[in-house]
Amino acid sequence: MSQPGIVLEPSRVAHAVPATMRAAVYRGKGKVHVETVPVPAIEAGEVLIRVAACGICGTDLKKIEYGFVAAPQIFGHEVSGTVVAVGPGVSKWKLGDRVMSFHHVPCGSCFYCDRRLFSQCPGYKKVGLTAGFDPNGGGFAQYVRAMPWVAERGMVAVPEDISFDEASFIEPVNTCIKAVEKARVASGETAVVMGLGPIGLLLAMLSKLEGASVIGSDPMPERRAKSISLGIDHAVDPREGRLAEEIKLRTEGRGADVVLVAVPIPSALKDALSLARPGGRVLLFAQNDPQMKIEFPAAAVGVEEKEILGSYSAAMDRANQAARLIFTHELPVKSLITHSFSLEDMDRALKLAARPVGDSLKVVIHP
Repeated sequence: MSQPGIVLEPSRVAHAVPATMRAAVYRGKGKVHVETVPVPAIEAGEVLIRVAACGICGTDLKKIEYGFVAAPQIFGHEVSGTVVAVGPGVSKWKLGDRVMSFHHVPCGSCFYCDRRLFSQCPGYKKVGLTAGFDPNGGGFAQYVRAMPWVAERGMVAVPEDISFDEASFIEPVNTCIKAVEKARVASGETAVVMGLGPIGLLLAMLSKLEGASVIGSDPMPERRAKSISLGIDHAVDPREGRLAEEIKLRTEGRGADVVLVAVPIPSALKDALSLARPGGRVLLFAQNDPQMKIEFPAAAVGVEEKEILGSYSAAMDRANQAARLIFTHELPVKSLITHSFSLEDMDRALKLAARPVGDSLKVVIHP
């Protein structure tokens, strides 16, 4: 637990921290192996967190399935756990603190940060949470190291009455708050959410909190039923061909004011544009595949004046808002967790998250 020249005082490191740990290591396209690796050593200004829970995100699945990044890496960025070591110079955190940690933190003072485009900040693109290898979150491991800028500005204290599973939702809830804001969802509008997985359900619930009437679309009956139980106004099976008609019935024939796309397929944009009214908005949330190409009718934008918007990652100035919605249970995130797995069952967890069946929604790892 020490770097050359760094000796941690006993009061700043838990005696139970071992030299090695178990981690799910990405070894190339489609390959994740649970291995024994060194526990990350921390330096001045850094914090070591014993991971208690880490949600599996669609972005993790894409990186693994398509091999978008170089191996080896340890993924997992929806992280919560307990502080077990603090480096010299850290005063904000102490041993035993219950926390969640972001993996990206913007500088706060550049051109992009001044315009609230935090995910475009050069500093934001540098990952500051790692379990080893090339930093990429690291939550699919027993311990993660929070680098100085993350320890200072990218961690949130978790109350005793909030489970680590719930706390792991702060990052994805943040990303959804940002998306709903960018889509300008407003009271009295009709919003359509395409895809009612964990992210789609969060987008739908947040749109309801803004005062919108929300129509969900998903081929899985269990997900449609879940959306209704969470307060969504109406849910439709897109395979039945009734979605456009249902929207028009509820909007005096105009179409949706805003469509939030939470399914990662290229054809979704064309479908979303057809559902939006003239002058309406379409927000792409799941289209972050660097190789995906999308075609759409130009007249939808150039003549009908529909807007195509994108939203990627979190907005750090919404971290407290995301935490509050979870800590007050205004967003019932715990109800979205249907499966949890140990790290040793990582293969089963990834398969279920990538190909959901029945009532499966959020899959959480307990390292």
